[in-house]
Amino acid sequence: MNKWLNKLFQLTSNGTTVKKEVMAGFIGFFTIVYIIAVNSLILSEAGIPLEAAIMATIITSVVGCLIMGFWANVPILLVPGMGINALFSYTMVQSMGLSWQEALAVVFVSGLIFVVIAFSRFAATLSAAIPQSLKEAITVGLGLFLMLIGLEKGGIVVKGTNSLIALGHLGEPHVLATIITFLLALILFIRNVPGNFLVTVIAGTLIAWLFGTIQPQNSQNGHFAFNEYFHVFGSMSFDNVLSITFWIAVFSLTMVLVFENIGLVHGHVSFINRNDRFSRAFQANSVSALLSGVFGTSPTVSTVESAASMAAGGRTGLTTVTAGLLFLASAFFIPVIKLIPNSAIAPILIIIGGLMLQNIRNLDMKDMSESFPALFLIAMIPFTYSIADGIAIGFILYPILKIATGKAKEVSVPLYVIAALFLFNFVFHVIGS
Repeated sequence: MNKWLNKLFQLTSNGTTVKKEVMAGFIGFFTIVYIIAVNSLILSEAGIPLEAAIMATIITSVVGCLIMGFWANVPILLVPGMGINALFSYTMVQSMGLSWQEALAVVFVSGLIFVVIAFSRFAATLSAAIPQSLKEAITVGLGLFLMLIGLEKGGIVVKGTNSLIALGHLGEPHVLATIITFLLALILFIRNVPGNFLVTVIAGTLIAWLFGTIQPQNSQNGHFAFNEYFHVFGSMSFDNVLSITFWIAVFSLTMVLVFENIGLVHGHVSFINRNDRFSRAFQANSVSALLSGVFGTSPTVSTVESAASMAAGGRTGLTTVTAGLLFLASAFFIPVIKLIPNSAIAPILIIIGGLMLQNIRNLDMKDMSESFPALFLIAMIPFTYSIADGIAIGFILYPILKIATGKAKEVSVPLYVIAALFLFNFVFHVIGS
């Protein structure tokens, strides 16, 4: 069995083992499993039945991870993306007036465009058009965003007055549990203890239990109405396909999908020094996004939390396949998964975010036309709480500063087009609001 897996996933040539890959898959799964509950609740805001939304999230995550694992052979987890799910429910359905069935059709069409781009020369052209400074900035910005998510999930920081970030109540039990778990996680990580993140999850759950912050879930939460899901599967509606609203939604979603995932995939493959797998990983991402509309959920993305698997030693698709199979099993263990508290997950997100921040040393701070758009992109991802908006602002600012400093020829034609499209999208939203 080990020999077959070694040959299939090229474990030896990537300096890894079956044990290490499986362990990394467990870590990645436990880091991202919260998406089952969170994504389902957001989809239910669009009108999709909650139990069907749970099944859609699980099935999409399983298929996405298997496609990424077998086709691209990299440890990138594909699950419905945070931010894009909000775009689906709150913008496309609640603000633009599409039904959730029509919104799923938008997901399908956007995914189809994504597939065409990913499997053509456009993917390489778009990737080459993005300057290295912005690519590095996307990785750093994602790291900062991940740290913020971890700090919020652990209660160390909270949204204060006027939505500003403020220090949380450090004396509260769940915050104390997070702090203690974080210190333990940091010590285990720095000392390079094998399986340190998995140990963190288990120990963090026990610590939370000691602080009395874990509340047993009702076991009935694990039952699913499969008949309910069959009414969602493949229920895309193209009745509104000729309307301007439908195609505006397609444009907005496609822009976010393509450029957010270019940044995410590039950041992940760079993190494990496997840049040669960018094309296949991007293709796997596109197919998974297309299938999301069929399965009944918002599109999948190459999730930021994939970095947890990589930091745990994951280097191949075996990590992703392991996580995908765990997602499949999770359908029967939802109550158990819900026992894992935020205080056990938050420290891992903070540490991984810190690792990704180290890429800032690759920026050329002497050239302000390169560094300032990059720094703005880094800042705006967490400040706007949107990966897509942060990327857009950096992409718009880059050509403006190049033109202003007489370096217009350093900007590729595709980047000018991309910047113009992002600017048009911003202007349209301003006018629309």
